[in-house]
Amino acid sequence: MRKHVRGRRRTALLGAGAALLILPGALGAANATAAAAPSRPPVRLHGGLPHWVDPGHRHGGVPAAQKLSVNVYLAWRGDADGYAQAVSDPSSPSYGAYLSPAQFDARFAPTDAQVAAVVRWLRGYGLSIGEIPSNHHYVEALGTAAQLQAAFGVTLSTYDVDGRALRAPAQAPAVPAALASVVSSVAGLDGADDLVHPNAIVGDSATPDAPPAPASVNAGPCSTYWGQLTATDLPPAFGHAVPWIPCGWSPSKLESAYGVDGAIAHGLDGRGQTVAIVDAFASPTIASDANTYSARHGLPPVPLKQVVPPGVYRAPETDTSDPQGWYGEETLDVEAVHAMAPRAQIVYVGGVDDSDRSLDAAVNHVVAGHLAQIVTNSYGDEGELLPPDVAASYQETFVAAAIEGIGVYFSSGDEGDEVAETGTRQADFPASSPWVTAVGGTSLAVGRQGQYLFETGWGTGLSTLSGGAWTPPPPGDFLYGAGGGTSRLFGEPWYQQGVVPAGIASAYGTPGRAVPDVAADADPDTGFLEGQTQTFPDGSVRYGEYRIGGTSLASPLFAGVMALADQAAGRPHGFANPRLYQLAGSGATHDVTPPASPIAVARDDFANGTDPSDGITTTLRSFDVDSSLPTTTGWDQDTGIGSPNGTSFLSALAQRGH
Repeated sequence: MRKHVRGRRRTALLGAGAALLILPGALGAANATAAAAPSRPPVRLHGGLPHWVDPGHRHGGVPAAQKLSVNVYLAWRGDADGYAQAVSDPSSPSYGAYLSPAQFDARFAPTDAQVAAVVRWLRGYGLSIGEIPSNHHYVEALGTAAQLQAAFGVTLSTYDVDGRALRAPAQAPAVPAALASVVSSVAGLDGADDLVHPNAIVGDSATPDAPPAPASVNAGPCSTYWGQLTATDLPPAFGHAVPWIPCGWSPSKLESAYGVDGAIAHGLDGRGQTVAIVDAFASPTIASDANTYSARHGLPPVPLKQVVPPGVYRAPETDTSDPQGWYGEETLDVEAVHAMAPRAQIVYVGGVDDSDRSLDAAVNHVVAGHLAQIVTNSYGDEGELLPPDVAASYQETFVAAAIEGIGVYFSSGDEGDEVAETGTRQADFPASSPWVTAVGGTSLAVGRQGQYLFETGWGTGLSTLSGGAWTPPPPGDFLYGAGGGTSRLFGEPWYQQGVVPAGIASAYGTPGRAVPDVAADADPDTGFLEGQTQTFPDGSVRYGEYRIGGTSLASPLFAGVMALADQAAGRPHGFANPRLYQLAGSGATHDVTPPASPIAVARDDFANGTDPSDGITTTLRSFDVDSSLPTTTGWDQDTGIGSPNGTSFLSALAQRGH
């Protein structure tokens, strides 16, 4: 069983320190032209430096000849944020007046002259120019460390961070005064892309051509519906014998539990809609896996396209990521979207590394070409202690998506409040952006006939069978759970006011963006049955199915339901948060609340992941055991306003709102 760790960068390596608060509407307004003004001194960009820049922890310099690449991000012209809010707010007369990519470019994208001025400046320092996307969001530049230091007026050094040497400039980058209102940020001068992911293979020479991932096989016993099998031979918990874990919910079980099976049967099945999935790398077996899975589970073939956008993927730095770990992520996302919207077109957009720049470039590629009206993303940083340039570049991409009527969905994270991982309670980025829909997680019970039995907030307590008893006693120790909380980086958006409790919004003083917005099944103990080609210990490579979860599951499930909602409404919902928050408490969503009495399941796992030869571990998984993000009535920090409630949800979203 894999946790939601694909692409989760360990940025939170030091204490939180002072936070940069970015209020909605504070990014990206620039109307300047780039006339030459050599007599004016360069201007340093605002936004601060990476949190690890500390003279006391300086490790050394960066070799002058070292090859590096950067993305120079250009600000949108005009009031892009204001337009994005107007077209997304149901109370606005401009609601739904989305722009095409060409219209966006004409109104908000940097001009050809501005791009040309940036290119001349960079080439003047000997840098070569790489990708420039059609919406002029960034200019990719490649060169030596010496050339970059000269171009941006910085000194590059390495700093000791958690036992590693990370690169960063000692000063904020400087740009020519004539370009100060054109250039919004510069990404790549620091070493954020080199931060170790939890699933990274440091020093590994893995490539996108890596063979299928090592096999994952679920041990039995397990149930095909909630409570089918009871662990009568194990110690009781909470005063009674507990059920065995589900084997993994099939597409039909999830469609039925979330109440969309009837709609799908009558043609409301996602046809005419397009959902993009952004991950890193590209599974070589995704088409055959998804279609084998569909045939086994009564779904139509998957209308799937794979796209690898150009750009930062030519960066000279050596990547240490694990492509195989992303293969399962891509497979999960594709099969989960297809399960909920079986006739929707799916476009997979992936890069050959999982750096922030590559993933932002992939999302921007979807937006610039309007490849889909819905984008689901199952990755994120651990917390918000990321370089400010990364946050700024993503924000601009999300604003452009909203203007073009594209809804962007992000998994909220899998480590609860992140204290165990980072030492600081915080929400995860990009889910904490006020311009995306953050999807939290639940534990979902489905009955024999596919009926919705209950949901709790996803937070798992772990106890292990030892000496004939559960240790520690139930509910055990917090293992994992849906991410959430209050942003330290972004102010409270207008659509959350009056819905998110004031005490949560103001947890750190100035009201902030709260996470998540909505939720769906995420608990690996009530997870999804995924089908994927894998490499088994005997060397064979074959298709197999196994249970998997995480908010990596919740986001594509919700995105699939939104494809049905777009079809039902006859229009895209674009950035849907303002409309979704109008549905809070209306019955259109399941208000996920604490269970009336404690719930737990028993689970067996092969010690080696595939067979019993090395033994079996038996554990108890208690539900709704949170780090510090309790599930409550109304909006909460695990599940937002709740999970979709079938045709009530689809019908409500088909209305314009107010």
